[in-house]
Amino acid sequence: LYRYLRDFCGCHLSWSGAQLRLPEPLPRLRAEIRAAAPGRYRYYQNVCTQSYSFVWWDWARWEREIDWMALSGINLAPAFAGQEAVWQRVYRNLGLNQSEIDKYFTGPAFLAWNRMGNLRRWAGPLPPAWHLKQLYLQYRIVERMRSLGMTTVLPAFAGHVPQGILRVFPRVNATRLGHWSHFDCTYSCIYLLDPEDPMFQVIGTLFLKELIKEFGTDHVYSADTFNEMTPLSSDPAYLSRVSNAIFRSMTGADPKALWLMQGWLFQHQPDFWQPAQVRALLHGVPLGRMIVLDLFAESKPVYQWTESFYGQPFIWCMLHNFGGNHGLFGTVEAINHGPFAARRFPNSTMVGTGLVPEGIEQNDMVYELMNELGWRQEPLDLSSWVTRYAERRYGAPNAAAASAWRLLLRSVYNCTGVCVNHNRSPLVRRPSLHMDTELWYNASDVYEAWRLLLSAGAELGSSPAFLYDLVDVTRQAAQQLVSDYYLSIRQAFQSHALPELLTAGGVLVYDLLPELDSLLSSHSLFLLGRWLESARAVATSDREAEQYELNARNQVTLWGPSGNILDYANKQLGGLVLDYYGVRWSLFVSVLVESLNSGRPFHQDQFNQAVFQVERGFIYNKKHYPAVPAGDTMEISRKLFLKYYP
Repeated sequence: LYRYLRDFCGCHLSWSGAQLRLPEPLPRLRAEIRAAAPGRYRYYQNVCTQSYSFVWWDWARWEREIDWMALSGINLAPAFAGQEAVWQRVYRNLGLNQSEIDKYFTGPAFLAWNRMGNLRRWAGPLPPAWHLKQLYLQYRIVERMRSLGMTTVLPAFAGHVPQGILRVFPRVNATRLGHWSHFDCTYSCIYLLDPEDPMFQVIGTLFLKELIKEFGTDHVYSADTFNEMTPLSSDPAYLSRVSNAIFRSMTGADPKALWLMQGWLFQHQPDFWQPAQVRALLHGVPLGRMIVLDLFAESKPVYQWTESFYGQPFIWCMLHNFGGNHGLFGTVEAINHGPFAARRFPNSTMVGTGLVPEGIEQNDMVYELMNELGWRQEPLDLSSWVTRYAERRYGAPNAAAASAWRLLLRSVYNCTGVCVNHNRSPLVRRPSLHMDTELWYNASDVYEAWRLLLSAGAELGSSPAFLYDLVDVTRQAAQQLVSDYYLSIRQAFQSHALPELLTAGGVLVYDLLPELDSLLSSHSLFLLGRWLESARAVATSDREAEQYELNARNQVTLWGPSGNILDYANKQLGGLVLDYYGVRWSLFVSVLVESLNSGRPFHQDQFNQAVFQVERGFIYNKKHYPAVPAGDTMEISRKLFLKYYP
């Protein structure tokens, strides 16, 4: 259906909007359309997407996403909602009390990392109403996915247990894993059951039987035991026992079980996961009963150094995005050739392609391209593809818009080598005198694309997707300008030039950042208020609403109680730029000015302590942010352009 809409009717569908102006009458087909994908699967979703993007969704938003998945030809995807409700039932049946369960589950915005054994308790507990609503969503999600011919992936037991298990079963053999990321044992260091302990099979099979009774099954299950966690032993025999125990706990409930595992751990900790360790973990499961997601294949493919995962089937995945950050980015040449090279690899066990971003609703073009590549037998001519993309997206051909897209395609969207798309722009990072301003492309290409898009505004200004792209490209240009002003501020400070410091700092804090904030506030998809409103809408009481809003605010800023993973999930949203990033920059500039005035050196440690109060203050400021856009996007972009175009 989507191929007909796209290729014959010139339509377009994406996260940022749909262009569905159908020709009258509908074009007739001379022959039937047939499409054959070279691999069995087109997979979608990352374990983290559940928290960074889907966490506050209602059924209407889920329904839209699942329809987009079907239209995009996706046929394998997780259905993870509601699992905590089932776990709670299992834990209660095993004899845990509610307070022990409450000390285990995190708040909604951090559940992805609770499920992988990284984090516990933080921003929790989960209210009873949360469980009910998630169960209700999950019934509808699996029903809709299956009705459209998709295979659902359900969660399985990975071996992590709440501490309460040790009270109920004092002789159980469980060991605490180390701390995760920058969290100490207050919120991490989760217990892992020994694979040989009989309780491993009891708990794993009990959970899966309960889950299947609730939601039915398509026989594919997901479990990640060592995601960013170092195993207790590097002995290959131990690693095989772990994967074998997990797989047996699946087959104990479903003899047809197939285990889907994220392959992130192998490239994340390559020092630990040497060939012997990788082979041992993979060969603990019969060949063909596991599918590995080669999660970051566009930049760091694992299949190449593991002889195609030592015979286990794998899916070539594009990760692309970390933390749901905004920022134009892509590796179009890598994804245009990577899947085909993987298929030609000696004894390749590749069974499909996948899209596994940590966060969605950004860089639509890259995902449309990757979805199309899942159905291709050979690479595309990218330049002509992106020209057609622009025409479909805006509903009309436009030379300036097409030129803008070709420029973006070969610059900001074509990162080569090992590209890790964490937005490290000074705009969204805690200020210091050692910030990274490196780009993988020529900044001038984005400025020129901005000029071209603005020139197309008279013709395309009524297209919602065009206005979204205009905000996004203007935002990228402003992000580059912030780096330029930062370099001027740093240079002025280091050469003790107070007038220059005041000028550059003043323009940044009092004009550029407020203008960027008003640009973002003019579009509904770039509003902080929309994110906070969606969190509050899930609540069934004021107390829940406050908890969910704090979850939502913390995730995009401090990510933990004390900035543990500070700004990892940074976003560029109207409200956030002014009251979080802007206030930080204001403090930084005033501290530098004070340092030059007083002759006292600038101390980063002291600044970090002061700025932490600002960051934390934002989370608790109780300010209401509008969920409805204000202002004219075209006008604001043009104003920024006239002031700042280099």
